[in-house]
Amino acid sequence: MRRLLLSIAVMIAFAASVSAQKQKNHNFEVGKNLDIFNNIYKHLDLMYVDTLNPKEVIGNGINAMLRSLDPYTEYYPEDKTKDLKMMLTGKYAGIGAIVRYHQRLKRVVVDEPYEGMPAAEVGLKKGDIILSIDDSTMTDKNVNYVSEHLRGEAGTTFALKIKRPTTGKTMTFKITRRTIKMPDIPYYGMLEGNVGYINFNQFVDGSAKNVRRAYIDLRQKGATSLLLDLRSNGGGSLAEAIDIINMWVPKDMTLVETKGKLKQACKEYKTRLEPIDTIMPIVVLVNGETASASEITCGSIQDLDRGVVLGTRTYGKGLVQVPVDLPYNGNLKVTTSHYYIPSGRCVQAINYKHSGGGYKEYIPDSLTRVFYTRNGREVRDGGGIKPDIEVKPDTMPNIAVYLDRIDSMEVMFDYVVDYIAKHPTIAPARDFRLSDAEYEEFKQRVVESGFNYDPVTEKTLGELEKLAKFEGYYDDAKAEFEALRKKLKHNVAKDMDHSKETIKQIIEGDIVAAYYYQAGALENGLHYDSQVKKATEVLLDKSEYDRLLSPKGK
Repeated sequence: MRRLLLSIAVMIAFAASVSAQKQKNHNFEVGKNLDIFNNIYKHLDLMYVDTLNPKEVIGNGINAMLRSLDPYTEYYPEDKTKDLKMMLTGKYAGIGAIVRYHQRLKRVVVDEPYEGMPAAEVGLKKGDIILSIDDSTMTDKNVNYVSEHLRGEAGTTFALKIKRPTTGKTMTFKITRRTIKMPDIPYYGMLEGNVGYINFNQFVDGSAKNVRRAYIDLRQKGATSLLLDLRSNGGGSLAEAIDIINMWVPKDMTLVETKGKLKQACKEYKTRLEPIDTIMPIVVLVNGETASASEITCGSIQDLDRGVVLGTRTYGKGLVQVPVDLPYNGNLKVTTSHYYIPSGRCVQAINYKHSGGGYKEYIPDSLTRVFYTRNGREVRDGGGIKPDIEVKPDTMPNIAVYLDRIDSMEVMFDYVVDYIAKHPTIAPARDFRLSDAEYEEFKQRVVESGFNYDPVTEKTLGELEKLAKFEGYYDDAKAEFEALRKKLKHNVAKDMDHSKETIKQIIEGDIVAAYYYQAGALENGLHYDSQVKKATEVLLDKSEYDRLLSPKGK
């Protein structure tokens, strides 16, 4: 026993010695390379043919260093800290409107004022051309420049001169900037079958309280089940996510564990309050842009068998960042840990490698591990949250994509602006539909405008022809190529007839947004949403809902 204890003591001492030596070598390498970097810059500053801009040169060095890590570790110099603040709080100071560049007019125009914000309150409308801000001309500026000048300190006032294209009038508005907070719940309401619906798009300070209010309101209106829409919700505050899940799961339940290098990065997050409802059926809608805190929310609901997850696989961000104050009012957002949801899995989908600079690789399915939900259902790590029911969204035809693009000659944008000018009011958001006659009018405008787009089939055929010529097969197949080209030749009017329903949906959403803002556009779009329809079916079919939450084969 004495020899055994002596051997163990020797091994512990040896391990400690090796660890100390590694740490010593690491510290030496850090000091050495910082000294080299410092000397390189000193020599460049002294000897280089041109005068260096230290902010730019050293900033590029910092950003190159961070690029070798993960995409979420970012440096914010003093002039960019407001971007970090907006990311964390969802707030900025301005007028509350989206602006865009109008390709045909070569001007920046108002695209969408936000409900209850200064832009909407003074009467700005979709399509207004921005001419000047105070004494500064904006007619030759890009979107970023104009947007920066529309923002400023809350409480400051400026004169905004615009031209309204539908009347030709030039108008000047006196606008006072104020703190603008993007709505974390742009819309919630009742669907058929007493299904409550909440569209939730960001986890910022106060989000949990807003979700709680919306949920209680829906229950008072008769909701007997809930559809929580987290599609394209990129996440945010972990604490807000915990409090939101807590609405439907018991108190003192561990939802998330974070594990990192430092002791303070290793934490357990538990529910703090008594839940509102642990019984009501829940379906969570997700997609490939559902990330971070959204994945904690839907993943916890899945792991605890508290609801059904429906849609497509989520993004797979299993990393946690914290902001760090730097000298001279800078900030560093740094990844400090991985997080693990109730089943014990981490949803991180990408390995970030550092050798030879930063690159990434997706974790193959063969390397993922099996975990189990509370009911014993199999779930996996390493690739986001796989939904319990996969329902892909409706695909958008190529012509619809191009018509909706900013660089598409703005024919759709101009049609909506003209429509708004001719119609002081429209039907309620949920009921508004573009008539067939109105769609025909839009189609004629598109054809007459000379609109053209990049047809994928023609492009692919052209590439195939080049390959056939290179390999010597073209002459033998020339007749077939020519016949195929005639059949695949795009006809804009014909393509618009074929994609009528999708294009109508886009136009309707744009028109409704001008009258009922973002909430109205979302409400109108629910009529077409195949994923929402499937989720509603699941919530209304108790046997199917229960089956989905049961282990396979039971």
